[in-house]
Amino acid sequence: MRKLTHEEVGKKRITLDETKKIKRHPVYALADNIRSIYNVGSIFRTSDAALIEKLYLTGYTPYPPRQEIEKVALGATEAVPWEYIKDPMEAVKKIKEQGIKIVPLEITQNSRNYTEIEASEFPLCLILGNELTGVSNDIIELSDFSIEIPQFGFKHSINVSVAYGVAVMELVRSFKKSS
Repeated sequence: MRKLTHEEVGKKRITLDETKKIKRHPVYALADNIRSIYNVGSIFRTSDAALIEKLYLTGYTPYPPRQEIEKVALGATEAVPWEYIKDPMEAVKKIKEQGIKIVPLEITQNSRNYTEIEASEFPLCLILGNELTGVSNDIIELSDFSIEIPQFGFKHSINVSVAYGVAVMELVRSFKKSS
């Protein structure tokens, strides 16, 4: 076994132009008042890796163009369709009107394991909450269901961009398996 060279990996990649034309996975994401500009960069990069349909940035979540976002996103801001909508509730209502299920990544009284998503539940929009307060209660009230990543340690918390990576890749895997 050997690690592939940068050139070999590059041959496996789609081009930036192809990202504009390719069929994307029916997964959307919405960042609800994310504080860290570096988390936003990471969310962009992971969104590109998962080939999500669209990323919504809301509230005081930083948005491009920002050098700090690009430092982490490594060009993914050009590959991921995204939109900034100041009011998170306005964004959620807009997404819901399109028939997309609203799914916070949050521990709620009825949250389900993130591995239990079925084909009939796509398209869906994964809601990512603020690093300290999580997804707002207003958004949770409008949600179709919530998912959580099982936690076994003291904090019951994972960094938002890491949790997003875990959940979104599982959602894509579930969708691809069922279609």
